Amino acid sequence: MMSEDKKVLLEVQKVKKEFVTSKSLTGKPLKIVHAVDSVDLTIYEGETIGVVGESGCGKSTLGRCILQLIRPTAGNVLYRGEDITKLNKEQMREYRGTLTKPGKNSPWRDRPAEESLDLFRRMRAGEFAEGQYTLRAKIDMASPNIVMRDPTMYRILYKEHWRTGKKWCIYPMYDFAHPIGDALEGISHSLCSLEYEIHRPLYDWVVEHSQSMLPARPRQIEFARLNMTRTVMSKRKLRALVMGGYVKGWDDPRMPTLSGLRRRGCTAAAIRDFVSRIGLSKADSTVDTALLDACIRDDLGEKAARVMAVLHPLKVVLTNWDADKTLTLTVENHPKHPEMGSHTVTFGRELYIEQEDFMEVPAKKFQRMYPGFEVRLNGAYIVKCEGCKKDENGNVTEVYCTVDMDSLSGSEGADRKIKGKTLHWVSAADAVPFEARLYDPLLADDSALEDETEPTAEDAVDAEETEEAEEADANLSRADYDFLKKLNQHSLTVVRGVIEPYAKECAPGTALQFLRTGYFCKDPDSTAELPVFNRTVGLRDAFAKAAK
Repeated sequence: MMSEDKKVLLEVQKVKKEFVTSKSLTGKPLKIVHAVDSVDLTIYEGETIGVVGESGCGKSTLGRCILQLIRPTAGNVLYRGEDITKLNKEQMREYRGTLTKPGKNSPWRDRPAEESLDLFRRMRAGEFAEGQYTLRAKIDMASPNIVMRDPTMYRILYKEHWRTGKKWCIYPMYDFAHPIGDALEGISHSLCSLEYEIHRPLYDWVVEHSQSMLPARPRQIEFARLNMTRTVMSKRKLRALVMGGYVKGWDDPRMPTLSGLRRRGCTAAAIRDFVSRIGLSKADSTVDTALLDACIRDDLGEKAARVMAVLHPLKVVLTNWDADKTLTLTVENHPKHPEMGSHTVTFGRELYIEQEDFMEVPAKKFQRMYPGFEVRLNGAYIVKCEGCKKDENGNVTEVYCTVDMDSLSGSEGADRKIKGKTLHWVSAADAVPFEARLYDPLLADDSALEDETEPTAEDAVDAEETEEAEEADANLSRADYDFLKKLNQHSLTVVRGVIEPYAKECAPGTALQFLRTGYFCKDPDSTAELPVFNRTVGLRDAFAKAAK
């Protein structure tokens, strides 16, 4: 417990920290980020304070300025009355100490337990001001792990809680609440990232000394963070995307959040498969995003119904087909799973195919539609291209074909061999306009991932005060600035196409395979007039190709 006779331990006076994020050719600053702006605070002996703020507001930068891991741009930091901003590197090391240098016992460390309990009850009753007293665990001030040197367990905080209101004025620290909360919730394994490894002894200490009052005995295990190519996993950077309007929200399909993955169409089974494939490690590594795509593709390949959709429509007119004649064709929902049923499509004189499936003058090895060449329309007939129509700018607007009436799929004539490919199509008579949102990775390259790894406690204590260290400090606002410059400007492409009526009726969240195009998921933005589909993944497995 802390004495009422308070002495100033640390005083921060008008501390500022600025980072130059852009310079002219002559070296003149063009853009300055004000990471910390005129902060004042006072900490008394035995006191613990919390610096609270939004992600990216400068909390970490302020802490590093106080510790002199980076030099403040302006202001002073006084430790026991001495301005440590004026100390050199060697002098600062004496103040910081080392991980093996013992700490000093508090003058109140051996206070009788009854007196400490009474003071704690009075803290709970609201008799003391914030910072006047704290409750600390009596462990070992000589421990080589600084976390174990009589850490603070409870502090006074007069803030209204979102759930309990003003009922409480004392609150536990994270290192105490974490193991207790896990035990109360019946958690067996608490999985944390590597920066929590140094906190594991305290986690175990709390569990051990509270075991008689807890229903479970949880265990903390640390692993390396998950990093993926061409995306970011840092909450700070993801928040910058959301707050800056670079994405539509936390559930934007480009975001690696669970809500974003769900909206994109990624299944829980695919995520579990992905986690199983990459395994667990304590070594930092970066996983190819294509592996997740492969897991999604494997799962949806067995679950998604097949439909025909044309993203960039080009009209095809069947010249030897009667204008008022239509044919209802039955197509299976999945070629490997007859239990998934079937649906019908309409075949008529006018159809839509993909623009890229036609070339007036074919390239070498082009085996799709061009004048004088035959192709098969999926589930329907073999057709032969006879020519095309162009507008005044030379763009093809219509393609003219003739139908081989004896080649309907399922008939005897369907076995006739042709060199052309099978093309998907949509009947113009009942084509449904729709919006396709084609998503690609957030980053143009992987260079923005360099500062994704969080520093450890050892890193902070042993950091050298050099220009390189300051540049690598990754001030939050500066990191956001650098990161945003590397965004993929083509991460979202919106196109308007046509789709068969079957797809219009499916519910939001339904996964479909658009034949020859990719896997898509119906978006909640869909309306009765305009269905919206998000591309989950394409059909081409880039990861499998690279693995070979």
